[in-house]
Amino acid sequence: MRYTELGKTGMKVSHLAFGASSLGSVFHETKEAESIKAVEAAIEGGINLIDVSPYYGHYKAETVLGKALKIIPRDKYFLSTKVGRYGKDGVNTWDYSGKRATESVYESMERLNIDHIDLINVHDIEFQAAMEGGLQKVVDETLPALVELKKKGVVGHVGITDLQLENLKWVIEHSEEGTVESVLNFCHYCLNDDKLVDFLDFFEAKGVGVISASPLSMGLLSQRGVPAWHPAPKPLVAACAKAAAYCTEKGYPIEKLAIQYAVSNERIAGTLFSSANPENVKRNIQWANEEPDWQLVKEVQEIIGDQKRVSWANS
Repeated sequence: MRYTELGKTGMKVSHLAFGASSLGSVFHETKEAESIKAVEAAIEGGINLIDVSPYYGHYKAETVLGKALKIIPRDKYFLSTKVGRYGKDGVNTWDYSGKRATESVYESMERLNIDHIDLINVHDIEFQAAMEGGLQKVVDETLPALVELKKKGVVGHVGITDLQLENLKWVIEHSEEGTVESVLNFCHYCLNDDKLVDFLDFFEAKGVGVISASPLSMGLLSQRGVPAWHPAPKPLVAACAKAAAYCTEKGYPIEKLAIQYAVSNERIAGTLFSSANPENVKRNIQWANEEPDWQLVKEVQEIIGDQKRVSWANS
């Protein structure tokens, strides 16, 4: 396992990191006991960054993760969670006010059974971009509230997350230097989309650490294929399905290649994947510690062809 400092935070994080969204039964129903074992497997395998959000499973992911963290020594992991995106009774809600952000941090700590959050993120800022106040509200209200909590020692570091890289750049440019210490971006450093590399120089110049997520591009890069809800355009889905079939013919699962590729860029501190299955966690750790077949990477990207870097709106 490779460990890299996340920007200037002093946090040396594992190149493969654990996303706890699956613990909230986001993708399919999960068993609590197995979910807890999945977290333990991640820690035992050398993973030291765990990311979650109140939004995942509408508080369920944090609650289940909190039960797992009760039995794991606090010095074994860095914990990242989020503010801004919530939900209850199947209804999604958004609130990027400073007041709600502050309340949310304390609520998360209670669910997670911890007294300090290492990294607090403003979740999916593009939703605030579409609301009254736009991204300026993140700059003027959400981030200052989190910085106050940092001054009090409640949180260690402050970051932002989004699918849209341009939004992350805009908020950093319009915030006081050093306010945003890390960014979390998903689906933009994987076999079918490497747009994140275009922004690495900017993030590094600003001293901002980079976390990537979803090495399988939310299921596009899998033998099973995309779930029905996946927002990707049909030509991209078809291209990735063709690439997956090609990898299967070669006896090299596309999931394996996708994870190996996603963790290969050392300028990206950590890459988040999510699973509530301990055996999947162990397998992904093994894959992430191996070099990818670069010739196969080239062939897969040729199959994806003009669908490379085709993206979609967040949902």
